[in-house]
Amino acid sequence: MDRIEYISVRQLEIAVRIWHPDAPNTVVAWHGLARHGGDFESLARKLGPQWRVIAPDTPGRGLSSWSLYPANDYLYSHYVTIALAVLDHFHIESANWVGTSMGGLLGMLLAADENTAQRIHCLVLNDVGPELDSQALAEMATYFSVLKRFSTLSELQQALEQHYQGFGALSRFEWQQMTLSSGRRLPDGSWSFHYDPRISEQFVNDTPRDTWRDWQQIRCPLMVIRGEHSPLLRAESVKRMQVDQPHMETLEATGCGHAPMLNNDQQVAPLKRFLNYYGDIASSQAANPEQRISRWWQRLIHPRD
Repeated sequence: MDRIEYISVRQLEIAVRIWHPDAPNTVVAWHGLARHGGDFESLARKLGPQWRVIAPDTPGRGLSSWSLYPANDYLYSHYVTIALAVLDHFHIESANWVGTSMGGLLGMLLAADENTAQRIHCLVLNDVGPELDSQALAEMATYFSVLKRFSTLSELQQALEQHYQGFGALSRFEWQQMTLSSGRRLPDGSWSFHYDPRISEQFVNDTPRDTWRDWQQIRCPLMVIRGEHSPLLRAESVKRMQVDQPHMETLEATGCGHAPMLNNDQQVAPLKRFLNYYGDIASSQAANPEQRISRWWQRLIHPRD
């Protein structure tokens, strides 16, 4: 990253990683359940100097505070509050949003709620949607709820490489960088992952909602990326999503499961085209929701070359 800023929300400090801080366009990138904003390093570099990438660490992850009250703070409703605080801090009236897994669901919630829909200009969901495989979710909750302990950093890296195979093809350097950003020492000198195991309590404490209704309410430009072998977002679910949102763009990331790392040209080039076409920040700041919808339809009627 090129810069880091800190935002206070209630008693929690939110660390926000930033790449290309002086770029003319902005995208907010939000990570998955047990990851952090550093996962968007490759995406930021490949998007290039025209795009400022803002990637917060959700509480309980990375460099942000851990909550003393998980039942109150590790909830989507609180993540929405944090997201709005991030947008306000950076004076972003309407965001181009790229969300991986949990970060995508957060973007969906913002885009679907009439009180916050105007804050999302365009939305990219990375291997997530309104219908997720229940067994895969249960396995995630179980895995992340137990404190992982490793004698050495190399053991932690081996565990990362095994558990996150779904990220796709990463170079040795990328795995090493992920290891450095994902590990933390415990008091006895051993290593663990850089997240609070209590984040999994979100699966217990969060209020269920009709996510298909949320999906149908979205009125901004949409793109959905699915890992070819994703155990979480089924291909059949993407087809149903397309029925409700017939103009959404789709991309299947070959060789990936959950979730594509957005680190290679096959994934980033279509994403960059989508952002360049729909995501110009000047237009997003100037247009009200009705104007943005009209502009989207005009672009669909007269597609880009």
